[in-house]
Amino acid sequence: MELHDVWFVLIAVLWTGYFFLEGFDFGVGVLTKLLARNRPEKRVLINTIGPVWDGNEVWLLSAGGATFAAFPEWYATLFSGFYLPLLLILVCLIVRGVAFEYRVKRPEDKWQRNWENAIFWTSLIPAFMWGVAFGNIVHGVKIDKNFEYVGTVGDLLNPYALLGGLVTLTLFTFHGTVFTALKTVGEIRERARKLALGVGLAAAVLASLFLLWTQVDSGDGKSLVALVVAVASLVAALIANQAGREGWSFALSGLTIVAAVAMLFLTLFPNVMPSSLNADWSLTVSNASSSPYTLKIMTWCAVIATPIVMLYQGWTYWVFRKRIGTQHLAADAAH
Repeated sequence: MELHDVWFVLIAVLWTGYFFLEGFDFGVGVLTKLLARNRPEKRVLINTIGPVWDGNEVWLLSAGGATFAAFPEWYATLFSGFYLPLLLILVCLIVRGVAFEYRVKRPEDKWQRNWENAIFWTSLIPAFMWGVAFGNIVHGVKIDKNFEYVGTVGDLLNPYALLGGLVTLTLFTFHGTVFTALKTVGEIRERARKLALGVGLAAAVLASLFLLWTQVDSGDGKSLVALVVAVASLVAALIANQAGREGWSFALSGLTIVAAVAMLFLTLFPNVMPSSLNADWSLTVSNASSSPYTLKIMTWCAVIATPIVMLYQGWTYWVFRKRIGTQHLAADAAH
């Protein structure tokens, strides 16, 4: 296996980790309106992801940085062609981080309500837009012979990509719902389990349609296995949720995300960004990659840094592993 193939796999792993981890905290952000009935319950939801949401975004930074260094041509075409959608995601992530920190800085109802609205929308929009972006990457976009995107923003809003956006939105929301059931106690836990059934069924229908479309369009035997694993895991997650096994349900919903993302990258390889105008103009792991020397240096850096990142992030989840409820809120935070 060539180094550019290795780095394609590593980038796929980074995006998979990002969607697994950031997926549930996007989902929890959406639940601040769908599940929480009052301000203390919203505070509980925010507290379940408060210690980990910023660490989850390390995976996005790593994926973006790795793409820039390992596949500069892919990075250039992607970020120029998808400039407005990616800018929207970036703005949402910035506002979202500010909202988490500033919501409780003042006691006024309007102040807190505005930041709560910001958390909801800046969780929902990226959850949808990531699906649109990856739908276009896998399905193919208008790239010319100079490897430049020549389409418009409207071209990115095609049926396949929009379906992909609905899949990531519902799947992340389901992932967040079972995470909430896993991390909370009392009434909010029970309501989360009930809501997970409806959201999970919607995600199952949409994901099945999207993955089947992908398989028919550009799949093979390996991607078919990933498809089966994704659908089976989602069904099993729903069954575990109904049985009150929140840990299993969360693990299985995570496996659904892992298998679905793996399927997308399996159908993409050896391309990194297919051209819908001419297959010969597609960006591939070979024509979009950096020099072997650059990839070799990056590999050694990854070998050293990756275990450290995973250890400290795992430690964070271990420290904040206990369930919480409204009774655990400090008196000045329960409003």
